[in-house]
Amino acid sequence: MIVKTIPAGMYAANCYLIYNEITMDALVLDPGGDEDFIIKNIDRLNLNVKAILLTHGHMDHVGALKAIADRYKVMTYINKKDIEYMKKGSPVFGKFLDIVVTFVEDNEVINIAGFQVQCIWTPGHTPGGMCFLIEDSLFAGDTLFQGSIGRTDFEGGDYDTIINSIVEKLMILEDNVIVYPGHGEATTIIQERNYNPFIN
Repeated sequence: MIVKTIPAGMYAANCYLIYNEITMDALVLDPGGDEDFIIKNIDRLNLNVKAILLTHGHMDHVGALKAIADRYKVMTYINKKDIEYMKKGSPVFGKFLDIVVTFVEDNEVINIAGFQVQCIWTPGHTPGGMCFLIEDSLFAGDTLFQGSIGRTDFEGGDYDTIINSIVEKLMILEDNVIVYPGHGEATTIIQERNYNPFIN
């Protein structure tokens, strides 16, 4: 599995291209903006985009969603709770767009692009926040960062909930799991378990 990180949009949210280096089948995770640049990278690598995964529905993570979905004619996977906020036009959430969506639930496993994707519901930053575990890589969105956690002062956020999500669902993962956050540099579960001040 190859993971390419593309900081995109005005808040440099990490868009990830996750692909099989043999088949070149790929997942696009959190296309937050700069759709032309993301598409250029996809096409330069000759990737076969099979799906879009969304960790949550905030506007800085979905800005290029429709452009990517329309170009590659693929399904978007997201938790239903965040779609509800998008539909009602909550300020920090992106607009609900005319795209094909499949709702993912906690502990669901989806098989796509040759990967087994374990869906982990981690509310707190948003009500429908999801993390996706693929092999030994966790795509954590804005739930967990290197040395920090996601903000909880936006609509739908809750501090106690995000702490519970991190401690009960993420800190139980293997030490060597690489954490790819929604912003900033990658980290590991053991590093955050040992040094993240919000957890200890």
